[in-house]
Amino acid sequence: MTEANRLYKDRVFKFIFGNPENKEWTLSLYNAVNGSNYSNPDDIQFNTIEDAVYMSMKNDVSFIILDEMNLWEHQSSFNPNMPMRFLTYGTQLYETFTATSGYYKFSRKLQRLPKPHCICFYNGTEEQPEQQVLKLSDAFGGEGDIEVKVKMLNVNYGKNRALMETCQPLREYAWLVDRVREHQRVMQNLEAAVDASIDEMPDSFVIRTLIEAHRAGVKKMFLTEYDEEKMKEQERKEAFADGVAEANERMAVDMLRDGEPLAKILRYSRLSEEYIRKLAKSLGVAVL
Repeated sequence: MTEANRLYKDRVFKFIFGNPENKEWTLSLYNAVNGSNYSNPDDIQFNTIEDAVYMSMKNDVSFIILDEMNLWEHQSSFNPNMPMRFLTYGTQLYETFTATSGYYKFSRKLQRLPKPHCICFYNGTEEQPEQQVLKLSDAFGGEGDIEVKVKMLNVNYGKNRALMETCQPLREYAWLVDRVREHQRVMQNLEAAVDASIDEMPDSFVIRTLIEAHRAGVKKMFLTEYDEEKMKEQERKEAFADGVAEANERMAVDMLRDGEPLAKILRYSRLSEEYIRKLAKSLGVAVL
């Protein structure tokens, strides 16, 4: 795969913070999130899952630093199901770790594992708290024997100011996304919005050189993310419409079985008369 094609598949977040050529930015963000002060970027060992290796499974950024396994995901729409995704990614990452590290699962001695840290960086337009913890047990309706906790950090521009001040590349990334959105709102042209935002980046931005050097790829990343969000929004609308239609049909069935008049069923179910008559026929009931 060419470098250009690889870039087109990345998210801008991953391009900045999951790039082995810029480990110092990854380390800066790690330190900001964890309140640490590690100074050697080479302590980071990336182990991000790529879809070329594991089909249909690809995470954003993951790496080991000293005795910690860090899993980072970026989300531009709120997803309460992130703990399940982290469980899936974590399973694969630990499986790879134990297969390549000399880990002996049959040992009578406790075999050490890197401690997992799961972070979701959110920068969607839906208002969310600056920080919150998503738990796998929320899906169980109570505690279970398996738990995954994901700290979700709102990295929209202007949020989590202390975090932003500690990590300059993150602050600049948040600024860039914010400017692209604002220009897109005015211009109604995403490519032009990305170009305008890149042109406006201050010379003091540490990510400017990288972004400018890969301008075409960065534009493609923004376009891909934008298309993904539009598709997700359409799917949500269709799912909602399907749910409403299904509820209306159940209502009509109940009313037919209760012997309600056609006019009332039409009014409450908002289904067509033809459809209601077909339902009645399939149920073997008369339409009053």
